[in-house]
Amino acid sequence: MLTLHVITASTREGRKGRGVAEWFLAQARGHGRFAIDDVDLATVNLPMLDEPRHPRLGQYEHEHTRRWSAIVDRADAFVFVTPEYNYSAPPSLTNAIDFLYREWLYKPVGFVSYGGVAAGTRSVQIMKLTVTALKMMPMFEAVTIPFFAQHFKADTGAFDPGEIQAKAAVAMLDELLKWANALKPLRGT
Repeated sequence: MLTLHVITASTREGRKGRGVAEWFLAQARGHGRFAIDDVDLATVNLPMLDEPRHPRLGQYEHEHTRRWSAIVDRADAFVFVTPEYNYSAPPSLTNAIDFLYREWLYKPVGFVSYGGVAAGTRSVQIMKLTVTALKMMPMFEAVTIPFFAQHFKADTGAFDPGEIQAKAAVAMLDELLKWANALKPLRGT
């Protein structure tokens, strides 16, 4: 079974992204076609990029980079759960990507974006440019959640954006699976 890492990008105190990620993790587990790893960048807690050598060399000096490398390396596919900050991706996500190189190569990536009227789509637009430079394959299918705050239940705090988003999650996961299998020979695993 291929491994999917669901990466929560937001690291801010008081963030709502974990609720969105937990909803998507349930969707991914229900899909049942991947082994799922929950990766929270707040827990990973990377500093700003501090490696002296370019990541393509893989000569990491810091233990936090070696740990991050091992996490990313074992994935066959990714889903980034991301808000939008200033028409772009959160710095935590960009930084996490920039730490590594070969660990990202030839892996597909899907996006669950959330925000106001634009649903975090500008973050995804920027990230697609970044990931293609790493020879990753961004999915066309996506989960985009506008006005996401209205989908938190007042009584439990649980997040549920509804059936349309659940169907979008299945479509994206189906495509991720196809691409993860197709790209596997290029990864040499």
